[in-house]
Amino acid sequence: MSPRSASVNEELRRRSRERLLRAAVELVAERGYEATTLGDIADRAGAARGLVSYYFPGKRQLLQSAVHRLMHLTLEAGLEREPRTDDGRERLARAVDAVLGLARDQPLLMRTHMAGILTAEGFVQCPEQQRLAELLRDTLARYGSADVDADYPLLRALLMGAVVAVLLPGAPMPPARLRAELFQRYGLDWELGVPPDGGPPGGTFPSVF
Repeated sequence: MSPRSASVNEELRRRSRERLLRAAVELVAERGYEATTLGDIADRAGAARGLVSYYFPGKRQLLQSAVHRLMHLTLEAGLEREPRTDDGRERLARAVDAVLGLARDQPLLMRTHMAGILTAEGFVQCPEQQRLAELLRDTLARYGSADVDADYPLLRALLMGAVVAVLLPGAPMPPARLRAELFQRYGLDWELGVPPDGGPPGGTFPSVF
C-alpha cells in the first residue's frame, strides 16, 4: 500500500479537528463546561485522547474555537439563506439576527464562551475566529463601510455586548430591544433580516444598577 499523500493527510487532520470541535459544542451545551472533560470530548468525537492536546493547548481554547466555528457556520447560513442577496443592509441585518439568535437558542454555550473571553485566558485567535471575522468584514464592506479596519472592531464589540446583555443572569435584556438598538445604530429598517414577532419593542426596561 502506497503512503498517503500530503493532501490526504491534511484532509484527515481537518476532519479530526472538526469532529473535536463539534463534540465540544455538543457536550458543553448538554452538560456545561465544568462537567465536560477533554476525555469526554475525545470519546464523543471518536478520537484518541492525545489528539485533543495535539490540536488545542487546553479545554478553554478548544471551546472558544468550537464556538467560533458554530458562529461562523450560523452566520454563513444566515447570510446565504434564500432569497440570496448582495444588498449590504439586508446582509448586516441578517448578521445581527444570526448572532442574537445564537444567544437566544444556545444560552449555556454562549454564556460559557463569553465568560472564557472575559477571563485572563482572553480571546483565542484561531482559524475559526478568523473565518468568522472575514464574514463580518465582508458584510461591513457590502454595507458600505468606508473603513472596514476601524468599523469591524466596533461591530464585533457591539455584537459581543448584545450577547452579554441577553445572557446577563438576573437582569437579561430582551433580544428584540437589543436588535432595535443595533438596527438604529446602523440605520437598518426593522423589516430587514428575520424580524421577531410583535414589531419593534416599546416601553421601558428596569435598570441593571
